[in-house]
Amino acid sequence: MYRLMQMIPVAANDVAFSLHAVALTSFTLYQVFIYERGNQKVSKVCISISAVVWSAAIVCLIVAWPKSNWLWLIDVFNSIQVAMTTVKYIPQAVMNFRRKSTVGWSIGNILLDLTGGVLNFGQMGVQSIDQHTLVNFYGNIGKTLLSL
Repeated sequence: MYRLMQMIPVAANDVAFSLHAVALTSFTLYQVFIYERGNQKVSKVCISISAVVWSAAIVCLIVAWPKSNWLWLIDVFNSIQVAMTTVKYIPQAVMNFRRKSTVGWSIGNILLDLTGGVLNFGQMGVQSIDQHTLVNFYGNIGKTLLSL
């Protein structure tokens, strides 16, 4: 209930980042469908996880729609994003461990995630100092967890 009395720490750059991420992810997904993949296939585990996540998101959207409970829905989507970010590197790490090699694996995206997380955490710190409150950290727990 504390959230009703305090500022919700979502800035324009947070919204722009989210829209940017959706656009790039959509573009990547589009490429998955149009380009030849040879003998590579999307794993059944990936399909299952995606189906569960999309189903949960749709159910939550249906629940939130009649009551216009958009903040709850954003919290749910934040939780989904944190969970997906947590598990997305596991298959690659397992494969690298089994092969005892990182051949064919690019560290570029990991460095981008790390840089983004450090800068995001720094931004929340600077905003908290400026506003004399820690609401930037506990008011948007999804953003905090993603930056960590």
